[in-house]
Amino acid sequence: MLKDRASLTTEKRNPRSRGLDRRSTLQIVDLISAEDARVAGAVGRQRRAIARAVDLIVERMRRGGRLFYVGAGTSGRLGVLDAAECPPTFGTPPNLVQGIIAGGRRALVRSVEGAEDRPEDGAAAIRRRRVGAKDIVVGIAACGITPFVRGALREARRNGAATVFVICAPEVKRFAIADVVINPVVGPEVVTGSTRMKAGTATKLVLNTLTTAAMVRLGKVYDNLMVDLRATNAKLRDRAERIVIAVTGLGRPKARALLCKARGWAKVAILMHFRSVGFEDARRLLKASGGSLREAMET
Repeated sequence: MLKDRASLTTEKRNPRSRGLDRRSTLQIVDLISAEDARVAGAVGRQRRAIARAVDLIVERMRRGGRLFYVGAGTSGRLGVLDAAECPPTFGTPPNLVQGIIAGGRRALVRSVEGAEDRPEDGAAAIRRRRVGAKDIVVGIAACGITPFVRGALREARRNGAATVFVICAPEVKRFAIADVVINPVVGPEVVTGSTRMKAGTATKLVLNTLTTAAMVRLGKVYDNLMVDLRATNAKLRDRAERIVIAVTGLGRPKARALLCKARGWAKVAILMHFRSVGFEDARRLLKASGGSLREAMET
């Protein structure tokens, strides 16, 4: 296992940002923007690995499994953020996608130094959630050597779970033990070692793609519309109405009334309209189609 952090890409000095403190404000902004522009390409070059990870997530979820993100610091916060966005966006139960961060809930808003250094804590977090063979665990560590994350991945593999490792340091890829390794190489940071920057941005892009693509494959999206959202606040009620309007062609008042009958569930409202059925029958049709609105509408 690589122990010399100085040799990691995530820790190297960026020759393009030398003399950073002597530059004007506009020059600093331009430099950061130019470095950020490299991120999308680095993530894009991992497209096949990302697709393999998505297929693993879908396969496990279809078996009744859950997705866990595990990280420390910025990586952990990004995992928790992506997990938290799944229920309102895709109508998923809160336990389907979960984020685990070293140091626990307190570490979401304040750095808990040292929490990432204990692999046994990562393993314990996996055991507490009873991760098993149906589940999938995505470890997130820009440097690739975070003990908490590696301990969690080892425990997950021991329990038969599928594993994915998202790293930004190519030097440790051969040491990354997981079913799929996603390794966007964004290069050294503008501020040396500040992986909340390019590495963090790359990580967010990867995680967004993992869950979004998986939810599309699982029938949580119709066309490019988030039809599984639940209208639980003013913004989501408005969005749900616009979704129903876009798919059905109904006017706003009728779409609103239909959503009321569908208990705020856009997917059910659309199916009720096209199949001329009530709420319970629409739910039954969706269940029979594995949650796919398209399949339920076409059968």
